[in-house]
Amino acid sequence: MFNEFWGLGFAVANFAMLIIMYKVFGKTGLFAWVAMSTILANIQVTKTIEIIGLTATLGNSLYASTFLATDILNEKYGKKEAKKAVWLGFTSLLVMVIAMQFGLKFIADDSDFAHGSLETIFGLVPQIAIASMIAYLASQHIDVLIFAALRKIFPKDNQFWIRNNGSTLISQLLDTLIFTSIAFYGVFPFDVWLQIFISTYVLKFIVSVMDTPFGYIAKWITPLDEKKV
Repeated sequence: MFNEFWGLGFAVANFAMLIIMYKVFGKTGLFAWVAMSTILANIQVTKTIEIIGLTATLGNSLYASTFLATDILNEKYGKKEAKKAVWLGFTSLLVMVIAMQFGLKFIADDSDFAHGSLETIFGLVPQIAIASMIAYLASQHIDVLIFAALRKIFPKDNQFWIRNNGSTLISQLLDTLIFTSIAFYGVFPFDVWLQIFISTYVLKFIVSVMDTPFGYIAKWITPLDEKKV
């Protein structure tokens, strides 16, 4: 049960750090969070773990937190700012992939101890990153559009949970299908791929429900840089 409890704590820590970033830096903090989490999630996803009895990839809670960040931006600053964050996350991932591929081509010195490990991790990243970038752009734009549409139907503050969960659960189903199909189908046996697909979406579902209280906290927060002096 260690992975389950540790994963729960990690998800809560992610959301708490996101809220702190927003409180201290305002919407700039949310933009930074999207960029950082997109990069870190694509590094963590190279590690597989067993959780709730299924094989899963790491990085789900970090990646899911980017959807909360864009939902907060959409809620408080509008669709345009949410879309800007989506493109920022995409660009950050692209720069990371290009920079690390250049870095891996350098010939390591005899005293080097890191190249092999970097090659193991970032050698896998291009295929994963391509899958992630396609899935990310598709799902995040769908998330922004669905959130905006749901806001017209459910505009009240106490209906934020409908906007947040409705947009995220639909968009992350699309994200999971695209990502696992491109990144892992053919890499793992079909039964393992199916487990990863199911467990990834189940974990994203759980994390999406967990992030709702933090979304309400963000709605109540006035960032330090927006307070009147």
